[in-house]
Amino acid sequence: MKKIFIFLLFGFMVVTSQVNMAQQQRPGQRPAPETGEKFKIGMAGFTFLKFDIDKALETLQRTDVHYLCIKDFHLAMNSTAEQIAAFHAKLKAKGVTGYAVGPIYMKSEAEIDRAFEYAKNVGVQLIIGVPNYELLPYVDKKVKEYGFNYAIHLHGPDIATYPDADDVWNHVKDLDPRIGMCLDIGHDTRNGKDPVADLKKYQSRVFDIHIKDVTGTTKLGYSLEVGRGVINFPAFVKMLRKVNYSGLCSLEHEKDMTDPFMGIAESIGYFRGIIEATKK
Repeated sequence: MKKIFIFLLFGFMVVTSQVNMAQQQRPGQRPAPETGEKFKIGMAGFTFLKFDIDKALETLQRTDVHYLCIKDFHLAMNSTAEQIAAFHAKLKAKGVTGYAVGPIYMKSEAEIDRAFEYAKNVGVQLIIGVPNYELLPYVDKKVKEYGFNYAIHLHGPDIATYPDADDVWNHVKDLDPRIGMCLDIGHDTRNGKDPVADLKKYQSRVFDIHIKDVTGTTKLGYSLEVGRGVINFPAFVKMLRKVNYSGLCSLEHEKDMTDPFMGIAESIGYFRGIIEATKK
């Protein structure tokens, strides 16, 4: 009996040792590899309209996304310096950088002034804005004063101003070259346009991109998970490379906004998969 016990004890020690060695040799969970592209993957803050910044950052961390376009419902436009510093510290703790603010709607010169000061105080160099058409000369003046890039968010057929990339271009082409567009590929598609062609055509004025998919090319088209709709993502990713786009491709997920998390994960995963699948 004593020999059997010693034998069993020895066997247990050997198995335990092998398990420990295997655990030491096995790599731990690692974040998804970098895309290896000039452009980066980000998240539009509007995706988390129904959630606080803590839930937003938890989601970014779980999907390995490190860039956030800041919305004012997460960081108020009248935030103090201390509140802004605390906000950035919270982002940094999750490995996230706030790269822009907006979209911000601007219907007066005072609202434009406020938005530029907000961006300056937050410490970003890009504003995603929606100014009234008649205010564009004033935006031009403020861009020259602050030196920021200003990207007009297009909204498809849902609102009268800036329905697609053509409209944005026609209104900014003669203004300061730092005034361009946030190319929302879903809304551009819903206004009957081709976001692949528009990226190529207007590449010099595309400062930010909102990634989403839609069911159709009219106002009746609605948002859904990336890869399930009509947008040709392989062609779009190839065009990103062709024009050497170096900004952010930020997911703006507008489906199931009270419970968007599965859709966010699926969309980010699909977009990353297309990036890998289309590499030469």
